[in-house]
Amino acid sequence: MDSRRMIAVIVLVPVLVSLALWAFAWPAARTAPHDLPLGVAGPPTAVAQVEQRLTQREGAFEIHRYADEDAARDAVEDRTVYGAVIAGDRGPKLLTASAAGPAVAQLLQQAVTGQASASGTPVQVVDVVPAPEADPRGAAFGASVLPLALAGIATGTVTTLLGLRGARAVAALVGAAGLTGLVAAAIAHSWLGVVTGDWWAVAGVFGLSTLAVGAGIAGLGALLGRAGLGLGGAVMMLLGNPFSGASSAPEMLPQPAGAIGQWLPPGAGASLLRSVSFFDGAAAAGPALTLTWWAVLGLGAVLLGGALRQRARGDSPAPDRAPAPAAAA
Repeated sequence: MDSRRMIAVIVLVPVLVSLALWAFAWPAARTAPHDLPLGVAGPPTAVAQVEQRLTQREGAFEIHRYADEDAARDAVEDRTVYGAVIAGDRGPKLLTASAAGPAVAQLLQQAVTGQASASGTPVQVVDVVPAPEADPRGAAFGASVLPLALAGIATGTVTTLLGLRGARAVAALVGAAGLTGLVAAAIAHSWLGVVTGDWWAVAGVFGLSTLAVGAGIAGLGALLGRAGLGLGGAVMMLLGNPFSGASSAPEMLPQPAGAIGQWLPPGAGASLLRSVSFFDGAAAAGPALTLTWWAVLGLGAVLLGGALRQRARGDSPAPDRAPAPAAAA
């Protein structure tokens, strides 16, 4: 038995390290635009030239045409595109939104100004939705994903290991997530100022993100036991965190990593937080629905697991008992 355990440790540790390196290092090493939504507007001839230059990088940009600068600006503010190139007689103008991802805004600026510099044409850059002054590079925003994932994993794991079942487990998960949301908003919004927007909405996003992770972990634990806890924790840490795109954008990750990340709570939570904090809730429906489904399905699994356990205990046969001695006459 000891030899088997030793072999298991020797084999499993390198496997886990390999998975962690693949999950974290692969997206970072392959960061580049993949069908990144970008708008163009202006006279048809000038727009065609801009599109031709942009499409030289095959698969990098997904071009959206707009009638004029106002329509393109609205698309940026609605999170339909990450930026827009406005072609004109005096040279191109680039609209960006560093709040949607400072790394993306910098990439677009380098791409457009690099192409224009070859012809000696100056480029005017306008940051339509700027990142907060307290976090101009988005480092603190990206760093917020891991603590929320850890909070959710810890909540779901502790709830399961403490033996909480049914309604009590649901109450513990919801209560812990709600309190986590309030604390996170107090730190990130009130103190650090790295997120803006309505305070209660931000707190709600933090709480819902934590609940989605915690309920998912606890639900798997209720149905599969400790194996479910390990599986849920591995998915959230090895896929949800590095595939979230919080430090850049989902379209900057190699596919299908970016798409997978948006179906998991860390990635959906980061996208929803951007929408609520910087874009007045634009494009919030998709990630909000994803988090809600994780929370609802996870809590449902917790209730189902508790009911199944209670039923199993109720159906188990009572132990045989010796007949009571007859009363003395």
